[in-house]
Amino acid sequence: MSNSAQRRILGLDPGLATLGFGLVEIVNDRPIAHDYGVIKTPAKQPIGDRLVTIYDDLHELIHLVMPTDIAIEKLFFYRMGNTIPVAQARGVILLVIAQAQLNSVEFTPAQIKQALTGYGNADKPEVQAAVMRELNLSEIPRPDDAADALAIALTAWFQR
Repeated sequence: MSNSAQRRILGLDPGLATLGFGLVEIVNDRPIAHDYGVIKTPAKQPIGDRLVTIYDDLHELIHLVMPTDIAIEKLFFYRMGNTIPVAQARGVILLVIAQAQLNSVEFTPAQIKQALTGYGNADKPEVQAAVMRELNLSEIPRPDDAADALAIALTAWFQR
């Protein structure tokens, strides 16, 4: 990770249908939610077109928010049917990160939960409450993928 005084950590929650992103800016040694949202791809589109959308939109996002570091969730699924399409999207994400010549770090879901709640098996509401608390937000970021991406960015900050 970068040691620069002005840190901007972009958290990414990989997905083919919905890719969550969350940008945390470090101001006076405190994480601040700078931006968050999702990149969506239509289910009826061919997978190649969906991957192009992720590629183009992520390139544009990185250009706009200029992160110093990127944190991404490691691939982990219970249902095998989702694994291959998400792995394909994740491959595109890793390509965009490499092309942008940015530092990246990866975390498992359990590492993210542990970093935010102190408990590796925490449930989604506990993680979302921790994101709200750590970023001093008045409400849980929506959609869930964006909140998850902020949690990933925060994990990178905590693991510095």
